[in-house]
Amino acid sequence: MQLLKEGVHSGEGSGVIASSFRVMRQLLSRLEDEKTGEILVRDFHVPIPKQIVDQAAYTAQILGDEVYSKMPSLPAVKPVDQNLTELILNRTWRPALAITGAAGLPALQDAGNVLRPMTGVRVSLRVPPGCDAVRAGQRLKSLFETDPPYGAHVKCEIGQCAAGWSAPKMSPWLASSVDRVSEMFFGKKAAYMGEGGSIPFMDMLGKRYPKAQFLITGVLGPNSNAHGPNEFLHIPTGEKLTCCIAHVLADHFEKR
Repeated sequence: MQLLKEGVHSGEGSGVIASSFRVMRQLLSRLEDEKTGEILVRDFHVPIPKQIVDQAAYTAQILGDEVYSKMPSLPAVKPVDQNLTELILNRTWRPALAITGAAGLPALQDAGNVLRPMTGVRVSLRVPPGCDAVRAGQRLKSLFETDPPYGAHVKCEIGQCAAGWSAPKMSPWLASSVDRVSEMFFGKKAAYMGEGGSIPFMDMLGKRYPKAQFLITGVLGPNSNAHGPNEFLHIPTGEKLTCCIAHVLADHFEKR
């Protein structure tokens, strides 16, 4: 995004030509409420099924503050909401914005007293399951490029578009089986929580087998460090989880 052909001294340009950073702030405010983090464009939202809301509330009761405390943050840094259920829904079923890179901004020690000719940012917009990622990308491009402030030259290039995915509603036999074996080995009914990351082949499987039942789980605790340089699994939890899956498969065989 560019306004100037080249940098000009801030004493000459300030108050005459808007800084490219100001324009960028205005463009991003079209997308996100900077005070709350809410994505303002309704095209990027989807209705959240009641079943999902109920599951999130149950999971929040179990996890408590661990919903956010597991994130490595500095002392006294607070989550964006005190409602734990809302935090779970935020990371799975609501769109969210992150700026993951920037261009046109010199390092602090190299910054001069000039208006820079351009500012660029890499925008990461996570969309929830059911939101068409390709269409969302085109909507985002139009949002940024249409009628830019001060007649600035704005170009939005769409990178990778990946759709979210949600498993179909569980059959009564599977839901009952999962609850039973969870109580058997972990002492509590099963809890469900979506993941903000992506497993692309699940979307492919879901489209290929729309009536299939899915039970997607793994060992992520206690203190397991998936995908890290010191990745490891908690063996006792892994053993219990393996027993749970074995019993669910046995229940499926009996059902047949």
